[in-house]
Amino acid sequence: MEIDLNADLGEGFGPYRMGEDEALLEIVSSANIACGYHAGDPVIMDRTVRLAHARGIDIGAHVGFPDLMGFGRRQIHADPAEVAKYVLYQLGALAGIAKAAGAQVTHMSFHGALGNMAAADYALAEPLVRAVADFDRDLVISVSTNTQIERAAKLIGVRTANTFLADRAYDDEGNLVSRTIHGSVIKDRDTVLARVRQLLTDGTVTTINGTVLHIEVQSILLHGDTPGAVDLARTVRQEIESSQGRVIGLSRLLS
Repeated sequence: MEIDLNADLGEGFGPYRMGEDEALLEIVSSANIACGYHAGDPVIMDRTVRLAHARGIDIGAHVGFPDLMGFGRRQIHADPAEVAKYVLYQLGALAGIAKAAGAQVTHMSFHGALGNMAAADYALAEPLVRAVADFDRDLVISVSTNTQIERAAKLIGVRTANTFLADRAYDDEGNLVSRTIHGSVIKDRDTVLARVRQLLTDGTVTTINGTVLHIEVQSILLHGDTPGAVDLARTVRQEIESSQGRVIGLSRLLS
């Protein structure tokens, strides 16, 4: 089995740091880099891109609402056409920094509230996905399973990679459980590892209600801001490799 191991990185701002990006870049095969709206700034973006490129790690744009104070986790109800320009702006920023570093953006994902809202609302997902296609149709959109983003991408003709969030709970429809619900974020290391092991061996996930769902995924995502993220990522990679799996970046996995 070949699978991508992914992390959200570059989520500091100015002198403030979040997560251990350098250590995670020794473990993961692709990175979602904050583009300055929910987190990150040009200097952090440049440093993270260069660190990833030097290690052969796939570079992805992690785009969100313009909400530094709320880390992009607060809903903003704006015209979808306007939000599509937010997406273009962030893609262009990271692509420019990557080009200057001799690198290339290969994928993207929607962060936080923006991702959750688009996942549930086709009227929002469609213009956002179209913005990605207008920018670069070869970009892969990293998505959770069973979302309106995935539906829009299929209709527009943009490739997607289904991503399993190892530290987030799913409902019986295969959607992520809202962070406002108790148990939505799984912090116990052994529980996260058991979920990864179940996915690798059975291709299933157990929902927050105890239902077993079959899911097809190409990537496993770990949040870089989760306490103990480095140790968890290292252990997840060991779990994949001990199961005769191979960790490989999305661009090579889907080529």
